[in-house]
Amino acid sequence: MSYEIITLPSYRAAGLKWEGTFSQIVPSLKNVIRQMEERANELDYKVNPHVQLGLSYHVIENGFVHYAVFEVSTNQEIPDGMIEIKVPEWTYVKTTHNKGENIQKTYTDLHKWLFDSEYTAYREPGVDYYDPYMPIKHEHYPIEQDPSDPHFDIYIPIVKK
Repeated sequence: MSYEIITLPSYRAAGLKWEGTFSQIVPSLKNVIRQMEERANELDYKVNPHVQLGLSYHVIENGFVHYAVFEVSTNQEIPDGMIEIKVPEWTYVKTTHNKGENIQKTYTDLHKWLFDSEYTAYREPGVDYYDPYMPIKHEHYPIEQDPSDPHFDIYIPIVKK
């Protein structure tokens, strides 16, 4: 695996929000992601229409809040039933999960890299997180990917130890 340190500017995203426990991921989270794919055409001002974002925040015990969204410009009005989220400028460690690989192994390797590096996962001040290792996970999915064998980029906000 290769890892890159990258700073992304702040951005605005629009889409659907899901929150629940790990036991509720199938089928409810997958349905929200599919609904966002189906409603993507309602967003006229997507910055990158070929990449759907999955922004996960582990702020629920045994679960997380997930935003299935697209980055949008300031011209975008938020359609009924969708939400807006603003992501601040953060520095991330970026890696890629490739087709044919085990997703759990990709994250295990990333966790090991973080542990051995000069960085630690960023935690927003005043927010209680239930994942001590990667409390915020951003995944960037190409819209043309195969859901049964996905490939995507992973961005974990980080700070120096």
